[in-house]
Amino acid sequence: MPNDPAASDDARAHVDRLLALLDLEELGSAEVTISSAPDPESRLGDFTTTVFLGQSHKTPHGRIFGGQVLAQCVIAAGRTVTPAPDEPARPIHSLHGYFMRPGDDRMPIRFSVEQMMDGRSFSTRRVHAIQYGRPILSMSASFQVPATGGLDHQDDMPEVPAPESLTPLTEAFAGRPDDPRSSYVAQRAVDLRHVEGHVSYARPDVERTAHQHVWMRAIASLPDDPLLHAAVLTYASDYGMLEPSIRRHGLAFDDRRLRVASLDHAMWFHRPVRMDEWVLFDLVSPSAQGGRSLGQAGVYSADGRRVATVIQEGMTRVKDA
Repeated sequence: MPNDPAASDDARAHVDRLLALLDLEELGSAEVTISSAPDPESRLGDFTTTVFLGQSHKTPHGRIFGGQVLAQCVIAAGRTVTPAPDEPARPIHSLHGYFMRPGDDRMPIRFSVEQMMDGRSFSTRRVHAIQYGRPILSMSASFQVPATGGLDHQDDMPEVPAPESLTPLTEAFAGRPDDPRSSYVAQRAVDLRHVEGHVSYARPDVERTAHQHVWMRAIASLPDDPLLHAAVLTYASDYGMLEPSIRRHGLAFDDRRLRVASLDHAMWFHRPVRMDEWVLFDLVSPSAQGGRSLGQAGVYSADGRRVATVIQEGMTRVKDA
């Protein structure tokens, strides 16, 4: 069952703040023509661009959380996908995003959505998240009419302890009141529970493994909107993708030599998901090289359905002390 919204007033407030961030303001639309220079008569195509405005959470370092921008891009793109009168809604089935510049959490973000294609089965969108006139993230997304039949299989969900038996990440930070991240973590709308423990946040992992499992769930109930649940899953997916690489090399996020940043992010949405119910991230880092680490995750609902796959590459540099 989804979270009880009355379970905690604080939890409800944190989730409502996330929902407010995802409730973008539509500023308007315009027709755009692409031409091949230098001949302005050589038109490559016409499409509509719609602009939305969004705000940001404050963070300890002043840079916008990447998962927030990705989730807002999902909402912006999805709001421009309008099915025919007798057609069901087209849920998102994939996204590919590149982080270009750090975002400033003091400034609003403009989301420019290019409606690239609407076919009989698929709709394609391109979104640019813009601050100070420059893109901080560029994302392409595809939406598909629900289909039945065809091939259907999935990897089995790994056997791990239930989330109720694990310690929330908020408790791991509760004993560190001087850590500037403590209050930030306490206000998160998503509960994270690491099966292998939260050691990569404070001290190196004893076992140098590039594999970990993390349960995640919104801490209060969410509206019954599939696009919103996909956006919250996207939001949460940016939390732990680089952690397996950090564990593998015996490092911790508190290590002052470590420089970490998301570079690109891709997701495939396989089956419907509710993010006010537990989902398991089965995370692994198959490679790290050249100051970059690759993370990938299979995402499972608590009843064992493979709901998504996530792949992210990030900068993981270790500077001299």
